[in-house]
Amino acid sequence: MYNPSAIGGNATTSAGSRVYVYEVQGLRQNAETDKTNYPIRQSGSVFITVPYSRMNQEMQRITRMGGKIVSIRPVDETATANGSSQSQPKAVDTAKKPMTQAKPKAHADVPVNIYKPKNPGIGKVISNEPLVDKGGIGIVQHITIDLSDTDYQYVEGQSAGIIPDGTDENGKPHKLRLYSIASTRHGDHMDDKTVSLCVRELEYKHPETGETVYGTCSSYLCHIDKGAEVKVTGPVGKEMLLPDDPDATIIMLATGTGIAPFRAYLKRMFDQQEKVANPDYQFKGLAWLIFGIPVTPNILYKEWLEGMQSEYPDHFRLTYAISREQQNPDGGRMYIQHRVAEHSAELWELIQKPNTHTYMCGLKGMEDGIDEALAAEAEKNGVNWDEFRKQMKKDGRWHVETY
Repeated sequence: MYNPSAIGGNATTSAGSRVYVYEVQGLRQNAETDKTNYPIRQSGSVFITVPYSRMNQEMQRITRMGGKIVSIRPVDETATANGSSQSQPKAVDTAKKPMTQAKPKAHADVPVNIYKPKNPGIGKVISNEPLVDKGGIGIVQHITIDLSDTDYQYVEGQSAGIIPDGTDENGKPHKLRLYSIASTRHGDHMDDKTVSLCVRELEYKHPETGETVYGTCSSYLCHIDKGAEVKVTGPVGKEMLLPDDPDATIIMLATGTGIAPFRAYLKRMFDQQEKVANPDYQFKGLAWLIFGIPVTPNILYKEWLEGMQSEYPDHFRLTYAISREQQNPDGGRMYIQHRVAEHSAELWELIQKPNTHTYMCGLKGMEDGIDEALAAEAEKNGVNWDEFRKQMKKDGRWHVETY
């Protein structure tokens, strides 16, 4: 369940004075709901107006009462200022006809596009740390941004938009770039005030001039100074969300900075502070990360990953594919698809389980090889992989975000 606490500020700040409407379904009639000042229905929705400063407490209270939040929306401040409050829809006369209830959309309570390009949130960089060890290839940074002066909220698996400073060759502001969020909804400092990104500086040779070209936004972020302001949009995305089931099997296939959302998943699953902050989510399933990188110094978050594997051997499995140091069975470089092929029988067995979710994030080139490896194993079992994968996608168990 989406469970943010107040993100910075208090009721006297612009953020703290915001008011939101929760659409809630499934509230039970009990001693606690008897104290409420709104009706409890057997069907349909209840609309509850909540000040920003009490969002977290109200979500927890709704959960205790057996309710489910199906949507959250800000009250239209302009309409309220003009004397037309939109905090609660008009009541429907149910005496004349039975109430019909639309099926709520999946993940309706997930925040999306709180900030848009024309009106981005303004954050402040509080750290920018290198992730590539000596002898590694390229520049990859872990960047943490303070959002305490905004209403920004997100959940694991979403992406944040960044608008780099400056203008393009036509004198227009740069367009935003999306980056997978590498922190949990509580942020790396567990104060619900930050978002962290894992960013690789894009660098390539111009095909005609041979000149070295650097990515506009990735270079901006990788070299940004502590204390600098940064324009943030979003969050966006519902494709890569982590299931609420604490007994699920989570298979994660990553290359390079594709590890970003998986860092958020793993912190939510295994970090001790997260366990305290999320009493309703205590992971007891299996998480398996297969991580493709070129050389050992490019294993992002290496010490943290290996420490977690050591501490939770029954629940976390870590497999590397180090392309320039390891060989595949044919004597060539070891890529992630070769690791998938190597473990295809076990992976195939796991993905038969209805609560197994498979995630893929990183370079788009990884998809075909992974499909080929799993298709071969499916064929051994008399199953058409394309059809099986489509069914997993339909069931919400196959998640891909590649670039």
